[in-house]
Amino acid sequence: MNLHAAARFLGRLVLLLAGAMLAPLVCSVIYREADARAFLLSAAITAVGGLALIFYGRSGGESYRREGILVVAGGWILASLFGALPYLFAGVFNSPMDALFESASGFTTTGASVMTDIEVHGRGILFWRSFSQWLGGMGIIVLFVALLPELGPGARFLYKMEVPGPSAESLHPRIHDTAVILWKLYLSLTGAQTLLLMVAGMNLYDALTHTFSTLSTGGFSPRNASVAAFDSPAVEIIIIVFMILAGVNFSLYFRAWSSRGRNFVRDSEFRLYAFILAAVSLLILFDLSSHGGATGFFKSSIDSLFQVVSILTTTGYVTADFEVWPALSRMLLVGLMFVGGCAGSTAGSMKIMRMVIGLKSALREVRLIFSPNTVISIFVGGKKVPDSVVRSVAGFFILYISLWGVGAILLALGGPDLISAATAAAATLGNIGPGLGLVGPTENYAFFSFWHKGLMVLLMWLGRLEVYSIAALFTRTFWRP
Repeated sequence: MNLHAAARFLGRLVLLLAGAMLAPLVCSVIYREADARAFLLSAAITAVGGLALIFYGRSGGESYRREGILVVAGGWILASLFGALPYLFAGVFNSPMDALFESASGFTTTGASVMTDIEVHGRGILFWRSFSQWLGGMGIIVLFVALLPELGPGARFLYKMEVPGPSAESLHPRIHDTAVILWKLYLSLTGAQTLLLMVAGMNLYDALTHTFSTLSTGGFSPRNASVAAFDSPAVEIIIIVFMILAGVNFSLYFRAWSSRGRNFVRDSEFRLYAFILAAVSLLILFDLSSHGGATGFFKSSIDSLFQVVSILTTTGYVTADFEVWPALSRMLLVGLMFVGGCAGSTAGSMKIMRMVIGLKSALREVRLIFSPNTVISIFVGGKKVPDSVVRSVAGFFILYISLWGVGAILLALGGPDLISAATAAAATLGNIGPGLGLVGPTENYAFFSFWHKGLMVLLMWLGRLEVYSIAALFTRTFWRP
């Protein structure tokens, strides 16, 4: 393990974070808020921390696999720690754990909050809250790779560890160029959604903050009532469209551009993604209608589609209190918490591609019962899936479900009821945000104890880094020279 090399790269990443804090600083200055001092002090401390790491790692060499894991895992942890400083210095939270929880929830795009009244806080703080999700959505490590082409042989591994999904697809022979392409797509979608929301009636501030949280599938809103505060079907439809776009594999956009859209139709994961969205939305609409929904057919249609898209893409926005929906609708939404969006998207949870590979692997085992000597390969989209990926998916399922079960049990110890604990564990591990019960769409996570919040921060990190990177830090072999 070359700690000096890892420290050097982490230092540069922390300096990048210090620069990012200047954006909410400008916002606070524009609105003449006292929070500007909090961001100035936070940026200064973060910059000093970054320089200290660079100085420590000045003699380091190149980074490889283990250094890459440490940079990725350490990058998210440090971002959460330094990102908590503005909340503390602005007096938003008195508890460092609350500040860390909000910061980690932002960078991991979870969207779970411990703020009891959002709108009483300054616009600069709420801008930082959404902006941190935007940075975490595409991935601060991917941005790091895009800005620093001299990372060396560790760049490809950093990219593969950062991009969510069972495998990271490269769009260009040079990983640096792949990262640049992804960020150009991300920026283009950001500009498009911001413009459309302004046309729909939002001001620039609301349009930007909601765009940040939509494309990152994060779900933070500067309004207490989330998207429901605008009471605008146009706004809701625009956000639905861009949540769906954010849940798609970003590599598919690049490939579809060269094939004039044919890749969307041919991609098996995208077809299943679209089918789940349509099928579950119709089931919930039918369920709401059969139980005499008082909001009318059009409103029920928008609400059911919005919440299905929001939960499946792990965004967590709310336009209706689905806690009072019929049992079938709530059960379907909880099921979606374990599915997530496409691999290579900004969505969290298990990912549809893993579901496809896992199902095909299970069916292969069934066939092998009757034909044990047959060699059966797994194909997805006409391409053979390597056995190493199949094993990785199987291991991921086991770890993910185990972590959720253990997390739910621990949260229930001295905490809320089992439904609240189980959905809180699913929502934080899947980077979703709202759950059911005491963590429902109109509630927050402020009531949890200090150690409960610490546990959920760990679940957020595990979920965002898809378990393996954080889990590796707890193994003895990882730290051996």
